[in-house]
Amino acid sequence: MSDARTVRVDLAGRGYDVVIGTNLIARLPQYAGKRLRKATVPVVADANAWAHHGETLKEALGRADKEVALFSVEPGEGSKSWRNLEALTDWMLNLGVERGDQVIAFGGGVVGDLTGFASAILKRGCGFIQVPTTLLAQVDSSVGGKTAINAKSGKNLIGAFHQPSLVLADTGALATLPRREMQAGFAEVIKYGILGDAAFFDWCSANASAVISHDPVALNQAVAKSVEAKTRIVAADERELSGRRALLNLGHTFGHALEAETGFSDTLLHGEAVALGMVLAARYSARRGELSDEDAERVAAGIAVAGLRAEISALELKSDGPRLVEHMRHDKKMDAGTLPFLLLRAIGEAYVAHDVILSDVADFLDQQLRSRVSA
Repeated sequence: MSDARTVRVDLAGRGYDVVIGTNLIARLPQYAGKRLRKATVPVVADANAWAHHGETLKEALGRADKEVALFSVEPGEGSKSWRNLEALTDWMLNLGVERGDQVIAFGGGVVGDLTGFASAILKRGCGFIQVPTTLLAQVDSSVGGKTAINAKSGKNLIGAFHQPSLVLADTGALATLPRREMQAGFAEVIKYGILGDAAFFDWCSANASAVISHDPVALNQAVAKSVEAKTRIVAADERELSGRRALLNLGHTFGHALEAETGFSDTLLHGEAVALGMVLAARYSARRGELSDEDAERVAAGIAVAGLRAEISALELKSDGPRLVEHMRHDKKMDAGTLPFLLLRAIGEAYVAHDVILSDVADFLDQQLRSRVSA
């Protein structure tokens, strides 16, 4: 285990380790230890992740005299549904999962969100272990305890805060990911630079190709720095009460509106939406006179260098600003008719703005849809 790097999420009475390294799936029983109390281990797995890495996990658990009970989840946001939540919780109950047991979430953010929420509500809370197998999940969604499913009105509107017991981020598992998935995950990596670390933003801009191409040194650095940044924020504001944790939503308000407009489909992956959302947040900050035009375009360039879309015109939406803003009105952060926006004063200095007028956002989006040419 000496090659692994451990980051501690320091929460009073509920702290846990995020372990980053290679070959961790094969060593899961060693890291999980006595948390796996029974001979049968419930595993909720993305079907693609299981096809690539399931045998490794089964063999590892077999060496520890454990067997797998598998609940397979189809890839895609559509799996974060009431129907799947009901099916999963019924499966867990029929399996006899108790409050002291651990359920393993094996896959990307969809599986982590669905499993985490089911674990939060089953018998008022059982344990779960995150084994994220996508870059996006390793650097973002597996850490911090946000769990949710989607509703007709929008994404992640039904959920709970429920921290995992352990996170094993096996960077070796990323080798099977398509390039597009790596690019989408990279958006969440560079986010940490844009919101709070200008030097890390510069590193990301210089090393995007290496990370996306699975260079082991660059990849481990990207995951570790991202996890360290997120754990500091989560430890300071676990439930978004002080506003500090809200900084992690940079790009998400614009991005979720774009995801809703494209039907939460493969047309626009979550990380791709966040990337576009960060570009829009930077340009809107410039429109308000709070960020220089030069820095706004540096953000766009940092996104584009990873091969991600940096212009909403590239989506060729049959839409307009008011329609996109209407999606924002369903945002779970809406409070008394006001929607807070994550904006920038500089690269590395994000803040929460509570004075944004949605009609102005609609005008801005109309301008972006008209004036920008696909990169």
